[in-house]
Amino acid sequence: MSTEVKSTNEVVQAIIAGSAPAPARMAAARGMLPLPQADLIEALVHLLADSDEKIAQAAQGTLDEQPAEELLTVAKSTDTAPAVLGYFASLSDSSRELHETVAAHGSTPDDAIALLANKTNHGSLLELITLNQQRLIRSPAIIDAVLQNPARTPEAERRAKEIRAEFFEKERGANQIAQELRARGNNAAAEFFEAAELAPIEGTMSADDAWILAQHLEVSDVDIDDSWLAREMIEDLLVETPEQVKTNAQSVIVAERLDAGEVSTERISLIRRLMFMTVKDRVKFGLKGDREARGILIRDSNRVVATAVIYNPRITEQEIEKIASMRTVSEEVLRIIGLNRAWTRSYAIIHNLVRNPRTPFATAMNILPRIQKKDLKALSENRNVTENVRRQAYRLVQTRKG
Repeated sequence: MSTEVKSTNEVVQAIIAGSAPAPARMAAARGMLPLPQADLIEALVHLLADSDEKIAQAAQGTLDEQPAEELLTVAKSTDTAPAVLGYFASLSDSSRELHETVAAHGSTPDDAIALLANKTNHGSLLELITLNQQRLIRSPAIIDAVLQNPARTPEAERRAKEIRAEFFEKERGANQIAQELRARGNNAAAEFFEAAELAPIEGTMSADDAWILAQHLEVSDVDIDDSWLAREMIEDLLVETPEQVKTNAQSVIVAERLDAGEVSTERISLIRRLMFMTVKDRVKFGLKGDREARGILIRDSNRVVATAVIYNPRITEQEIEKIASMRTVSEEVLRIIGLNRAWTRSYAIIHNLVRNPRTPFATAMNILPRIQKKDLKALSENRNVTENVRRQAYRLVQTRKG
């Protein structure tokens, strides 16, 4: 609690200084002293922390009885004590007008503003708080509180992120993030951020973005094989337009909703962080990312990014089985799966491939002879596969009948 005294009343000054006797403190706590409203409130707020529990309880009771309009009048005064403004900020059931007055007051302690930004459910109040750029620069905890509050408006979020990026994150940079990650033993993430371009379409990547993405990196550079990246793919690594990036991110979200139903806010947030990276960074992330990241990037409309996921050394047969059935995945990915001898030993994988209308016809033709008779018959009647696959499945069924 701030100890700055605003009252000129000797009794209030003695109470705050700790020199007032217990009877005088109790009289003040009960509101029995003839004090102006501002002085009374200042004394009561101080007495909330009195060593005598009865005095502290009496002060709380007297404060609870104060009319809301009286509290607002005190808050609007330029001479209000910081401790009083801090107390007003802590009142969760107060009016929005009182909290807005406290947020705009120059004497309100920074930690009280951070508390207010963390607890309020009024987006307009968060916008008001972010208008005071000097305060946010002085106390980064307020920025964190605004960005963590679900009630924040897009405008409040934009201001907070801009200030954080301008005054805090540019000094750190990707190299410092990489050093911190390496010190924590996360070499895979450190390697990524040392080489990453980190230039998403919507602006500079924040430190929070970097730390969240770092949790989804698990493969070290020494375990990566990029020999698959042929020359004809280089053109797909060129810079995308903002429109292409936004469309790509939205298509991934739509595809996830079609497959899994409702998609959590956290999942959508991760999708956007990944999709708004550069193509080269997404390729690297596909090669190094964990299962959750792979599940997102495999849907990337850029075939090089999706292909990188297939070459991730941690990808499992269960993931490949699921990918083989996806109708939003690149044909190149399905072709590569069909050429992999280890994966095509799995009947579930090849069965998913031939049932997927996006599987290249040549790949499906190579697999069909290995499909069991009952499944071939189902394929020959399946209107969701291509006409050519249905015909070939029908021919094979007839051939096996003799």
